Amino acid sequence: MKTHAATLAAILLAAAPPALAQAGKDLYAKTCAVCHATGIAGAPKYGSAADWGPRIAAGLPKVYANALKGTAKGMPAKGGNPALPDADVKAAVDYMLAAVKGAGAPAAAAPAKEAPAKEAPAKEAPAKEAGRPPPPKAEAAARPEAGTAAASAPAAPAAPPVQLALAAPAGAEANSFNRLLKPAEKRNPAPADDGIHDPANDGTHALMAPLSAYAGLPRSLAGNRINWVEALGQKKIDPRWDRTDLKAEPVIMDMNVVREVKGSMPDVVYPHKQHTEWLDCSNCHPAIFVPQKGANSISMASILLGEKCGVCHGKVAFPVSECRLCHSKKKEPAAARAQAPAPAAK
Repeated sequence: MKTHAATLAAILLAAAPPALAQAGKDLYAKTCAVCHATGIAGAPKYGSAADWGPRIAAGLPKVYANALKGTAKGMPAKGGNPALPDADVKAAVDYMLAAVKGAGAPAAAAPAKEAPAKEAPAKEAPAKEAGRPPPPKAEAAARPEAGTAAASAPAAPAAPPVQLALAAPAGAEANSFNRLLKPAEKRNPAPADDGIHDPANDGTHALMAPLSAYAGLPRSLAGNRINWVEALGQKKIDPRWDRTDLKAEPVIMDMNVVREVKGSMPDVVYPHKQHTEWLDCSNCHPAIFVPQKGANSISMASILLGEKCGVCHGKVAFPVSECRLCHSKKKEPAAARAQAPAPAAK
């Protein structure tokens, strides 16, 4: 007898050790929900049978493989955190599949003994579950009917977020990493003199000097004076996605993240598309940015110290002096908000 993939996922989740089931639920809340809670960037929305049905029909191994290895449509491998154990990622998949049990195929018939409970009068329900509030919909679908071990197990402690602080070297002048602050004759130095490559390595001296390599690329007024995003869009450059595989294609995520800022400055827009066209998700997640909404404290002070966005911007990307490249989402003028009609008094 064939077992539908969604039903199988619910069975696996119910039979999984309580700690593993809890780990899957926690991982969904911390990482997966960033995209799957709302269906952003085409991600199958949590609890949506229409979204999950075609994926479930492809088979549970395929769903697991997509979560572990990523997809060409924008799903990063392991949600952008390659350090996650495979078992935890699969447990998070089971947790999401349990919320859409039966999607894409006829649901398994319920045991006969459950039929009277469905049609029982409302007044009998409290007697059956006396002293305990009804569980959330997702948990009710995931846990075993005859036991509550998974529901009552203590939550696994969350791993502390990994932060990477890459500040300017001790003794260096303030903001010395900012290329814009260098005089014209010191911009785009030869690899042996740029402070990035190893001058003692013979291979460094074999590299083409930037001033020669940049000829013909679109210009910019900041940083190393090259508009790299435009150069990529014009096919002037073709970054190699894999060092050894020339046919490897990038996993591009076309999704903007907007961060509201205080004061009069426009809000910050972080475009994933321009970054993932030549950077794998693992370059930023989780060492620089924890892939979880609200988990990252970002300030201009931390950026100037070479942390967060400052890990790249000011070193190998345009400097922080180009405010409007990031602060690009205009706010509603204060005057317009003040002139908004007040609600009518009762």
